[in-house]
Amino acid sequence: MESGSQREGFRLEGSDMDFMFWRNTHRVIWDTFQSHYYYTTKKTLIRSNSSQSPPGFTLLELLTPTTDRKIQSACVPINYRLYVSSSLFRKQTQIHFFTDSTQHGPCESGEVLGKEYDLVICFSCDFWPPSVSAWIDRCHSWPDNGIVNSIVRNGCHFVPIGNPLGQHEHEEWRIFFSQAEHQLVYKMNHCQFLIYGLLKIFLKEVINKQSNQNIELLCSYHMKTVVFWVIQQNVFPLWCPQNLLGGFWVCFKLLLKWVYEGICPNFFIPQNNMFLSKVHGSAQRTLFLQLHGLYEKGLACLLQSPSIRSYIFSALAYPTLIICIDENRLVSEVEYDVELFGEVSLLQIRQEKHPCIKYLLIDQLVRSTLTPYQVLLLQKSTAFLLQDAASTLHNMYSDKDFNKQVYITDRMSRHMLKLAAKFGCISDMVYIAMYCYKISRYTEALSIIENIKVKLAQPGLMYNTHVDPERYIEAVGDNPGLPR
Repeated sequence: MESGSQREGFRLEGSDMDFMFWRNTHRVIWDTFQSHYYYTTKKTLIRSNSSQSPPGFTLLELLTPTTDRKIQSACVPINYRLYVSSSLFRKQTQIHFFTDSTQHGPCESGEVLGKEYDLVICFSCDFWPPSVSAWIDRCHSWPDNGIVNSIVRNGCHFVPIGNPLGQHEHEEWRIFFSQAEHQLVYKMNHCQFLIYGLLKIFLKEVINKQSNQNIELLCSYHMKTVVFWVIQQNVFPLWCPQNLLGGFWVCFKLLLKWVYEGICPNFFIPQNNMFLSKVHGSAQRTLFLQLHGLYEKGLACLLQSPSIRSYIFSALAYPTLIICIDENRLVSEVEYDVELFGEVSLLQIRQEKHPCIKYLLIDQLVRSTLTPYQVLLLQKSTAFLLQDAASTLHNMYSDKDFNKQVYITDRMSRHMLKLAAKFGCISDMVYIAMYCYKISRYTEALSIIENIKVKLAQPGLMYNTHVDPERYIEAVGDNPGLPR
């Protein structure tokens, strides 16, 4: 599963890629009665035991035998029971995706094609932690019951890192709520999401740049936690574009308060102080003085961010400028459509053959108006599935089979490929030509290719990020989000 900023929707320069991997053959449970939900012949069960661990951390006891040698090698005895050691698990399961990869907390980190990545191998749990039931009771105004229920149904994960102040640091695992956090970020309105992004940029370009510490004490996860708490506690009542800077300032003041107190409460487990191992002592005092210095400058401290400064200067130069909140109009039609196609293509590569229903729920199709992104994604997914089905169907039969069956499958395959071309792009017509070539209809294949060449010469075509802006706008007209 992809996680981190990319999955949340950010496309910030320098953002890394985050991935989580887990074994479907192993599942963590909280109580032995939950073992009845599994066939133990197919699943290795592991029980979470947090009785001896600080809040947010736990020990993982191996309940049923495992055939995984790496997990077997990571097991250690504690009080006559067998537990999976997080430190040994990290060593045993290192992928070494690239030769220069290094260990960073629970993750394996590295760089590929100029892009940094973090990947972590963890365990999955289908059940919500009993100790986090108080979070459900706390969700009165945000998020709504539907999101809360969805979060609880999806359970949680366990990543191999212990609490440095815990009794069993090298054996403990951190309870991880990545899936829940994604749903909460998706539930943010546009203004809340922008404030979250503003905090991430401010952290990277101002706070961490000014830090004299060799270790960055604050990270984007702290920024996310601040936004979650501010939204849920309803201390900022009106989240709208006109109050963007006001929302940022409320979040920044809460962050300043946390650093002063040395307490950053985890959103799901408030007893888990995420500042405990880093933000304390002289480091805490230095960080507070730095943030307080920014606080004394007021909102003018944002001018220290190169990415934000130009926008503020524009706003100061044109104070009567009407803020346009139509997201489709914030960028040109060409830029919008290039990004749209890029996101859809990227998701197609990652999801491979997952059905369209994986992307769009039936109730969304029935009850709501689809966004341009959803329409395009559904079209691309449908075209892909039709092409895949046509190829599979054709390969099921050969010329030696009954002629009538071959004739029927041929008609079905051609029909699906034509539908795929109708739903997809011009280039999807090539699949029909490929199919004709494969069944030795060379003249028909050449005729289709000639037709494709004519269509490819039309103005306004886009290939990946290659497009002529003037010709594209002329061909598409005033319809952003409806690419050709």
